[in-house]
Amino acid sequence: MAEEFPNRGEISLAHYGVLFLDELPEFRRDILELLREPLEDGKITISRVSSTLTYPSKMMLIASMNPCPCGYYGSEDRKCSCTQDQISKYMNKISGPLLDRIDIHIEVKSVKYDDLSNEALEESSVDIKERVNKAREIQINRYKNDGIFSNSELTPELIKKYCKLDEESKLLLKNAFESLGFSARAHDRVLKLARTIADLDGKDSINSTHIAEAILYRNLDRKYWK
Repeated sequence: MAEEFPNRGEISLAHYGVLFLDELPEFRRDILELLREPLEDGKITISRVSSTLTYPSKMMLIASMNPCPCGYYGSEDRKCSCTQDQISKYMNKISGPLLDRIDIHIEVKSVKYDDLSNEALEESSVDIKERVNKAREIQINRYKNDGIFSNSELTPELIKKYCKLDEESKLLLKNAFESLGFSARAHDRVLKLARTIADLDGKDSINSTHIAEAILYRNLDRKYWK
């Protein structure tokens, strides 16, 4: 009997869409490691005895997790009840190479009552959506002759073309690269993220403010996985 082709999984089905993984460390580590290829190359390869298939998987990965099994490690309000071994085992489910391929690492702290009752005006979802749509339109027009649709798809060659920095921005990125121990992959991802921040800001060029914000979004691995 001929071998059947493997069905497409969640990673490939999320092609040009969003793959959301809640409680990331609850997944098996070997399963999480499968994300490395699509996050790097935009494809997933499945090997069987008599064939190898490659599916497209240019997806946006969004994941959430607690800092430890009880959820209170690093909290300013409640004491963590986990042992250091439990915390390390929990965190180690997420490998360094996988973290390196995730553009943004953000810590979301618990909400205070004063924040909930604050009547100060915030940017509305409608306004945010409008800014995002404008940034997407900018990118689509920018890359119409390059065969891509967004900053996340920039190749090293296109990064050099579209992510040019002034001297102040270069120095800031150089200092962060050396002091934070960024990999070459993280360096390129900071540039792509800064390009997106500049697009949302309506700026043609990346400046030091955009670089600083992009760097700020990549430092949690130094806090919890050091």
